[in-house]
Amino acid sequence: MLKDFRPVLGILLRFIIVYLVLLFSYQFYLNHFKEFGLDPFSKIIAEQVSYLQNWLGYPTKLYNDVPQEQVWFYVKKRYVTRMVEGCNAVSVMILFVSFILAFYKGKKTFIFLVLGLALLYIMNVLRIVGLNIVVRDYKEYGKMFHDYIFPAAIYGTVVALWLIWIKFFALKHENS
Repeated sequence: MLKDFRPVLGILLRFIIVYLVLLFSYQFYLNHFKEFGLDPFSKIIAEQVSYLQNWLGYPTKLYNDVPQEQVWFYVKKRYVTRMVEGCNAVSVMILFVSFILAFYKGKKTFIFLVLGLALLYIMNVLRIVGLNIVVRDYKEYGKMFHDYIFPAAIYGTVVALWLIWIKFFALKHENS
């Protein structure tokens, strides 16, 4: 009976191991930068968001609030939002990587991972830009976009990538 579940248990075990290793590694990384404010990866995202907003005609400056471990976006002469560690989408990316590696299929796994992570990164930068613009110009919709619309977009992208991976790569027979 256990033989029937062996493939499923293997996938589940791989997922759990990869997820925990990545999660603890990320926490170690965050702990290392705690006294310096927001972690470097999140700061890079904030700077890219600022650059893109300036390019789009939304003059943006960043205020690094070290004690609170956050960066404030000052858009068109108003503080509109703040970026904390959770805004960098790393937790979403860890979940994505864990799932894809659970269904490991050789070299194409890593190609799909790189392309998927690049797409998630871009989606996240655009999500923060969109949120800043909504909060700056349409404040009454800010909560709805922050809590529902943009999370649905980023998690929807992850689910779509998972479905693509399963349908076209993980379950596809090598001889087909």
